Amino acid sequence: MSFAGKIEPDTGLTPDCSFVIPFFNEHESLEILYGEIVENCAALGKSFELIFVDDGSNDGGTQVVRDMAQKDKRVSLLRFRRNFGKSAALSAGFGVASGDVVFSMDADLQDNPVEIGNFLKALGEGADVVSGWKQVRNDPVDKTLPSKLFNGAVNKAFGLDLNDHNCGFKAYRRETLPELNLYGELHRFVPALLHARGFRIAQIPVEHRARRFGKSKFGAKRLVKGALDLLTVWLTTRYGARPLHLFGGTGLVASTLGVAILGYLSVLWALGMGPIGDRPLLMFGMLLVLTGGQLIGVGLLGELILARTIGEKDKYAVAEKCGAVADRELAGRVGAAELLH
Repeated sequence: MSFAGKIEPDTGLTPDCSFVIPFFNEHESLEILYGEIVENCAALGKSFELIFVDDGSNDGGTQVVRDMAQKDKRVSLLRFRRNFGKSAALSAGFGVASGDVVFSMDADLQDNPVEIGNFLKALGEGADVVSGWKQVRNDPVDKTLPSKLFNGAVNKAFGLDLNDHNCGFKAYRRETLPELNLYGELHRFVPALLHARGFRIAQIPVEHRARRFGKSKFGAKRLVKGALDLLTVWLTTRYGARPLHLFGGTGLVASTLGVAILGYLSVLWALGMGPIGDRPLLMFGMLLVLTGGQLIGVGLLGELILARTIGEKDKYAVAEKCGAVADRELAGRVGAAELLH
C-alpha cells in the first residue's frame, strides 16, 4: 500500500488542524482522501492530524486506516463496536481532536480538501464555525429536495441564513466543541446548536464532487426524522432552561380560553337561554381547561427537575476571560500539571 505526501514523525506538538472523518463501508476512498489532505496541508504549510472514526464498517476499511497509522503518526483510528451513527462518530472524534482548528469531512470523496485554505481564511475573518455550501450538488433529486425543505425549516426556526446545514464539510474553532452535545441525528443541526450558544456562524461555497464509489446512504426518508429532530433541537435550545415558559405559557392560554367559554355558557344558562349540557362548545371549553392545567403541571414539573439537574455550562457560554479570574484559572492548571509530573 502506498501513501501520498511526505510522512512526518510525531513531534508531540499541537497540530494546526485536526480532521475528523467518520466512515462506514467506504474503504475505497480512505487512502485517496488521506493523500489529498496531506497534499493540501503541505501546500498551506499547516501541521495536522487525521482522526478516522470507523462507525461499524465490515468492508476492510479498518485495516486500511491501521496501515496508514503505522506509516504516519499523524493518523489515528477510532473503531466502534457497531454502527452508532454519524453524530456519535463526530462526538468521539471531536473528543480526542487536539488541533487549533477542527474540520469534519465525509469519507466519500465528495468533499474536496482543496477548500481547506478557504475555510481557514473565513475563520481568520472572525467566524467561529464555517459551514460548507454545496452550490452545485452532484446528488439525485430524492436527496436534494428533502435537503432544501430541511434547510428552509431550520433557518426559519433559528433565525439563520445558511443554504446547506447538512454539508459534512465544516471547520470549527477548538473552543466551540465543548459546547456541543451530539447524539442521535443532531449532527444535522451543528450550526443551529452553536448559533444558540452565541457563536458566529459563516458559510463558504465548496466544490461538491460526484460520488466515485458506492451509493448514498441517505434519501427522502430523512425528512421525517429531520422534522422530529428539529423539534428536539428547537425545544432544547429555546426552552431547555425554562420549560415553564413553553408548557406553562401554552397551558395558560388554553385554560384562559376554556374559562372564557365556560363563563359564556354559564351566563347563557343563568339567563335561561336554553340548555347547555348538550352543546359541543361546553365539551370544548372543559377540554381546554383540563389540557391547560396539565400543561402548566408539566411545566412546573420540568422546572423542578431542571433546578436539580442543570449544569453550569447549560446556563451560558463564556467568550473570554481576562484579569484576576483568568490568572487564577491559569495558575490552577499549571499547579495540576506539576502534580501530575
